[in-house]
Amino acid sequence: MRTTASAILLLIITSAGAQPRLWTLDECIDYAVAHNMSVRQNSLQVNSAELDITEAKDAFLPSVSAGASQTFNFGRGLTSDNTYADRNTSQTGWSVSLSLPLFQGLQAKRRLDLSRANLSVAERKVEAAKDDVILQVMAQYLQVLYNGEMAQLAHEQMRMSRVELDRRRTLLEAGKIPELDLRQAEAQLAQDSLSAVSADADRNLALFDLSRLMQLPDLNDFDVAPLSRNGELPLLPDAATVADNATEYNNGLRAARLEIDAADRQISLARTGYMPRLSFNAGLGSSYYNIAGLDNAPFHRQMRDNFNKSLGFTLSIPVFDAFTTRNSERKARLQKQNALLAYEDAEYRLQTAIGQAWYQADASRRKYDAALAAAEAARLAYEAMTEKYNYGRANATEYEQAKSAYYNAQVQTIQSRYETQLRIRVLDFYNSPRY
Repeated sequence: MRTTASAILLLIITSAGAQPRLWTLDECIDYAVAHNMSVRQNSLQVNSAELDITEAKDAFLPSVSAGASQTFNFGRGLTSDNTYADRNTSQTGWSVSLSLPLFQGLQAKRRLDLSRANLSVAERKVEAAKDDVILQVMAQYLQVLYNGEMAQLAHEQMRMSRVELDRRRTLLEAGKIPELDLRQAEAQLAQDSLSAVSADADRNLALFDLSRLMQLPDLNDFDVAPLSRNGELPLLPDAATVADNATEYNNGLRAARLEIDAADRQISLARTGYMPRLSFNAGLGSSYYNIAGLDNAPFHRQMRDNFNKSLGFTLSIPVFDAFTTRNSERKARLQKQNALLAYEDAEYRLQTAIGQAWYQADASRRKYDAALAAAEAARLAYEAMTEKYNYGRANATEYEQAKSAYYNAQVQTIQSRYETQLRIRVLDFYNSPRY
């Protein structure tokens, strides 16, 4: 129900507007890649990975902090001569401190290396997402063209049936054929008309699905251009060559390899927990102290007299961290094992897809050659049967059977041709580098 409604909707939209612009395959691919949600989401991951690199670089910078305080004390408190008295005091202070990491157990460097590796993975995943979109658009584009040729064939059959009906009506009026032949021609025309309407709906639905895959906002100006044809199908590439090149060029597989490298760097980062840290520290500060009821030095003098400076180094040596570093390293090693398995799975699925595409292309190519011969034989048989029927040496049933056989042979030729084109294009896609 939903499929039929979508096809009807597209029919209404396209029939109401002007002649649509014809999109080439490359134009459809470029538009789909630029607007695909998955590609755009992966691009955001690239931006996030770039921010991670910036954050990792910032870890090499010193940290500077400044602060101020104001304290009021009321009631009994300890005096300078170690006795207690009821006094109200206030204290004002400020400070500036700097901490510069000198050695962090190589943590900052290894975190930067990990961030760069993650960026490479994210960039390659964007390209892999683009590859998926390209393959989908390519398949759907050919589906539109295939359904278009099937619709043209169906309309040609309907035209031939209408011509045949008119001819038989004339023959019936001349008393040369029985009325049954006319009724058979009317039934055949009705059946061919139904097939033509169904073929048109299939073509429009395929076009609608392509527009949704491309995420077009408007369908009023959209149709596809036929592929350039030189009369022959492209050659079938060597399966082993395609498999070898795909292992090197395929972006999904390259992303999986980069994830293994990122996992190694995650292990190195986890191991930095075993190493000591050394940092340089420096500080400036001063304070003002006021005791109620006593003569206190002025604010500016106390700030000058109480001004202090500090320099120092801090060394931290891990002795026992409750196995935190050990557990982090173990988790990182598990992540690497998972990355290795993911790579094996990606490679297996890629080689399986290539093998299936090659055998399907080989079979469809052979089927196409056989279909061409069958279509030519069916055409000659149909022409011979037409001549026999015109001279009254064959009946209408035999004529319709020959016509149907010729139509089915043409259908098989179109199907095998587009199946071969799709599979060879898929193999060529895997056989070529994409960046």
